[in-house]
Amino acid sequence: MKVEILELKDRKAKFVVTDVTPAFANGLRRAMIADIPKMAIDYVDIYDNTSVLFDEMLALRLGLVPLKTNPDMYQLPSECECKGAGCSLCQASLTLSAEGPCVVHSKDLKSSDPETIAVDANIPIIELKQGQKVVVNCVARLGFSREHAKYQPVCAAGYKNVPIVTISDQCDTCKACIDECPRGVFKADKNKVVVTDHYQCSMCKLCVDVCDAGAIAISSQEHAYLFTVETDGSYSAQEVITRAVQSIKNRAQQLGETLEAF
Repeated sequence: MKVEILELKDRKAKFVVTDVTPAFANGLRRAMIADIPKMAIDYVDIYDNTSVLFDEMLALRLGLVPLKTNPDMYQLPSECECKGAGCSLCQASLTLSAEGPCVVHSKDLKSSDPETIAVDANIPIIELKQGQKVVVNCVARLGFSREHAKYQPVCAAGYKNVPIVTISDQCDTCKACIDECPRGVFKADKNKVVVTDHYQCSMCKLCVDVCDAGAIAISSQEHAYLFTVETDGSYSAQEVITRAVQSIKNRAQQLGETLEAF
């Protein structure tokens, strides 16, 4: 297996994995979505809510606020000594108290753990008019997205076949493909048309249809996949990838141990 990093930012990454099967590529995608524990608000005590939102809608909005934390400091409720009853080892408390007129943002959530805070400070939660008030206490726990979408650490995690774009000597430099391509894959270089970045190709084949000379061919590289990962900020893109790979490794090891037991 070979890995080529094309882009690596705090919340976004693009990389190419070659010499792997489609099953492995899809397994990596699923692991990034569902196999990484994430902290999210799971329980809300509402002491006062005179806003226009029902209690259930307010609780839903609070649950969907992305939180970042140190996951190594907490245990999953199912694995904690308290057996999910709730303690400092498996949960963190956040409080919110606001009175209108104002717009309540994620920065108004006060956490008992300074490392467990909202990813972005300016996520709007609710607008309060004059005389309206919200007082809540929230409990955040680790969980997996197979339980609820609020535990999903990625906004997007997908892959596609690595495209191969070739231009033959039959090209008459009409530049029709440059105007037709929505991704800017082609550009004019002196007296010829060249491919700027074949990774940008979506394989829509509009360039093939517009090329009267039949000089353009679109295909895909076998056993090579271009991944794009965007996180919600609860983890960095690098952490999401490495934790997903570790999850696959652990499950493979568990399967091997189970098979050896028979």
